[in-house]
Amino acid sequence: MSGFYEELAEILEVEPDQMTADLRLENTSWDSLAVVSTIALIDEQYDRAVNATALAACETVGDIERLIAARPTESEA
Repeated sequence: MSGFYEELAEILEVEPDQMTADLRLENTSWDSLAVVSTIALIDEQYDRAVNATALAACETVGDIERLIAARPTESEA
């Protein structure tokens, strides 16, 4: 997930070394634009579609990782 973490850090406007599974999204620039950007990042890096409402409900980076892991790839769907 290191490449994902680096790009997610840009979206969240935090330093890459701050990116951990425990990072609380409320302490970042997590807003509707960040949700849309993260959906595109997940699609690009993992070939998975995630629900915007479910993604917006995530509270930590670890929640986002679990959401990604729970979704099938586009080719598996």
